Amino acid sequence: MKREENYKGIAEGSGKQAIEELRNEVLSPLENDVQKLRDPVVLAALMHTAATERENTNRLLKTLIERLDAKFSEVDARLARIEKQSAPVAAAAGQEEVLLPSVDEEILKFVRERRHVSAEEVRKKFGYKGKNAASARLSRMYDLGLLGKKQVGRAVLYCVK
Repeated sequence: MKREENYKGIAEGSGKQAIEELRNEVLSPLENDVQKLRDPVVLAALMHTAATERENTNRLLKTLIERLDAKFSEVDARLARIEKQSAPVAAAAGQEEVLLPSVDEEILKFVRERRHVSAEEVRKKFGYKGKNAASARLSRMYDLGLLGKKQVGRAVLYCVK
């Protein structure tokens, strides 16, 4: 039994000693750092470093923001040019949304089917008495931008745009 007590004493003593050594290894540097942080000169140096880094970061952010603003301006200019170029197309598309009388829609469908029609063909198909009424309807749809027209000899042919 004495042996066991001796081993326990050694084990306990060496364990306490190991813990104490470990404590000194870990805590001593931390205690030294805490002591340094109490020094006003060290605190001033840290504050100066933080302020300098903040100025550098602000400068960098300002540069990045300026570059982003330049890119956004470039994109806005490009969009404006594209919108300006597509304005006639958009106007034509907006005009297609104009509600047409059912007769005009039927004429438009007829023109799509035949690809090219003259006022005489529209007169015959829709039973107009004179060619002028058919021509007036086709001309109105041309003015709205729904139809295109081509002169072929004496006849005027209308087609879908």
